Amino acid sequence: MAKKIVILNGSPRRNGNTSALVKRFTEGAESAGNTVTEFFLDNMDINGCKGCFGGHSSRACPCVQKDDMSQIYPAVKDCDVIVLATPLYYWNMSGQIRTAVDRLFALEEGDGNLLRGHGRACALLMAAEGNGFDDVLLYFNHLMEHLQWNNLGAVLAGGNGDVGDIAGKPELEQAYELGRTIQ
Repeated sequence: MAKKIVILNGSPRRNGNTSALVKRFTEGAESAGNTVTEFFLDNMDINGCKGCFGGHSSRACPCVQKDDMSQIYPAVKDCDVIVLATPLYYWNMSGQIRTAVDRLFALEEGDGNLLRGHGRACALLMAAEGNGFDDVLLYFNHLMEHLQWNNLGAVLAGGNGDVGDIAGKPELEQAYELGRTIQ
């Protein structure tokens, strides 16, 4: 059965190494009949969470803030799989993706939890100059536990300092295969 997949792309480079992983993942997922919606977060106006606990999950825009998260909330509510795609910045995910993930909390607030559980799954795609993925994997695994999502795993591509360094590397094929196996 075809799945609805949402990709949160936290790279600031539309044609960078992380985006190359996203492209290959998307090709694999679509070849399996899935529908993929990508949000390129760097071009979106997304403010940080205010910690106000004013969200209401059942509203069309569950957060009290009115910004581009209003485009992401309905897609996340309706999806089967979420892919977090990010470069490794200072041993963690980029600020773009961390801000969006924080704001997803509004879907857990108010009159119904529309984020945690619901049979969703998640994968992580990362490109980095180095190979220091341990802290990100710890966070990602804890996030999957908290959200009660099926952890589909991660494609971690180290050794990519410059744009285009990922070309021809096996992680691109791993991203394709991960997308293709989602059914």
